[in-house]
Amino acid sequence: MATMVSRREFIELSSAAAVAAVLPRDAAGASAESQGGFRGTLCLFSKPVPQLSWTELARRVKAAGFGGVDLTVRTKGHVMPARAAEDLPKAVGAIRAAGLEVPMITTELLSGDHPTAEPIVSTAAKLSIPFLKPGYYYYKFVDVRRERDEAAEQFRSLVKLTSRYGVQLGFHNHAGYIGGQLWDFAPVIDALNARDAGFYYDLDNATMEGGVAGWKIGACLAMARMKMMAVKDFYWKQTEKGWEPFNCPLGQGMCKHAELFRMAAAGGFHGPISLHMEFQIPGVSDDQGIALGREQDEQVMMAAERELRTLKSLVRAAYGEA
Repeated sequence: MATMVSRREFIELSSAAAVAAVLPRDAAGASAESQGGFRGTLCLFSKPVPQLSWTELARRVKAAGFGGVDLTVRTKGHVMPARAAEDLPKAVGAIRAAGLEVPMITTELLSGDHPTAEPIVSTAAKLSIPFLKPGYYYYKFVDVRRERDEAAEQFRSLVKLTSRYGVQLGFHNHAGYIGGQLWDFAPVIDALNARDAGFYYDLDNATMEGGVAGWKIGACLAMARMKMMAVKDFYWKQTEKGWEPFNCPLGQGMCKHAELFRMAAAGGFHGPISLHMEFQIPGVSDDQGIALGREQDEQVMMAAERELRTLKSLVRAAYGEA
């Protein structure tokens, strides 16, 4: 019972962030520090170590010092979408048995009428998983207004389904895709119930789309309805093909995480923060940060532990000690 109450409180706290973000500073609280620091969960996105079993994933993530797992429920993920009803409870059970949370799952769902949508969402609801990340909507760059509107229709159908089960949807801004800089998709989300849908804000992708002020505009648009946050870093590098983005460890790139976390603390954000390991480690991981094989998993997890130390330092600086 204590565990169930804890998860319920977690959902309520995360939803309350949307209210706190739009209150005057004296109403929301003088600072996050005075409220006891960051109350959300620092998660590892499970993408880099797909070879690990659920039990081994839980053990390694716990040993690295994380509080939870952002679990992939998608093709080539830790749970296959077609087997979500059977396997998601087993995966989540193994992770929670290690003392970790599963506050969010990452899916490739685009609409509510996909055959795997209801089994995934209903199972997540039964397991008290509060947040879900959908897939990506692509521009064809033929008629971008129509393409955005078609994506909006699909997204609304997914929100209709998730809201029925009480699962909150966080739209992930991805560079180059619909919603990459949020201007185009924010009006779609603003028209929906704040309890049902919001943003899964990614500073890395926002900086790729707008490195000077674009990322900050996106963060301001998202802040009042920020459900989750993705953390990674990158820099631009000149190659034979021209300037291209290269992912790198936290603090070695262009992303102004310290400034974003100060904004998030002032806005009352306490949702899950998902650490993404998408930089290449020569001989260990590919250009998406995925371990080359089981024998490289340990090195990837060692890198994740180093990244977590940097992340914790950034969070403490903005929110104060928990």
